Amino acid sequence: MNLLSWLSQFFSDPDRRHGPDSIVHRVGEHLLFSGEALGWAVLLAVPLGLLLGYTGKAAGLVTALSGAARALPTLGLVTLAVLVAGVGDTAVLVPLVALAAPVLLVAACEGVRSTDPDLRDAARGIGLTHRQVLWQVCIPWALPTLLAGLRTAAVQVIATATVASYVGLGGLGSYVVGGLATRDYAQTIGGALLVVLLAVATQLLFALLIRYALPAGLRRARD
Repeated sequence: MNLLSWLSQFFSDPDRRHGPDSIVHRVGEHLLFSGEALGWAVLLAVPLGLLLGYTGKAAGLVTALSGAARALPTLGLVTLAVLVAGVGDTAVLVPLVALAAPVLLVAACEGVRSTDPDLRDAARGIGLTHRQVLWQVCIPWALPTLLAGLRTAAVQVIATATVASYVGLGGLGSYVVGGLATRDYAQTIGGALLVVLLAVATQLLFALLIRYALPAGLRRARD
């Protein structure tokens, strides 16, 4: 059976239209896991990255530690989380947050560090406090870099969230893992294609956000 036949078989299956194994339901589960993981990663990594980027302290250490953290095997973290916390949301969230947080930490830190020094000096010169400089100058300047980091983290998390099915939490990984377990290659390939399409859609969405993120005044200053 060729690829097109497998895809036709997968998408024409009535179970893909209705019920707990439908495409809409599985995509919703996948987005829920991914969104929750990204939310926790943003809360944990972005404030710290903004602070370190503004003060200029430990920026090199942040990059080194983030690179090391991204080398951690996600499936190994899932297995460890299951052993420690048991089967549940934690077993999926921990490795996904660990995957996304380093990317966001570096993006926040480097985005703020790249702020034009003349803009920062001018802001301080007109009497703005450090907090005001950070919020009114540095963060708007860093926003495209932050969004680029969020895009990378989102795509990585969406692609890796297939591990959720290993602990019975559903998502698009249910098609991939379930298909491999039963040698239902139509289901495996269909699930993999949906993950790819979801990742591509995420890329396109963030591309639009990044294009229009920087205020016009700061965009002219950058140019």
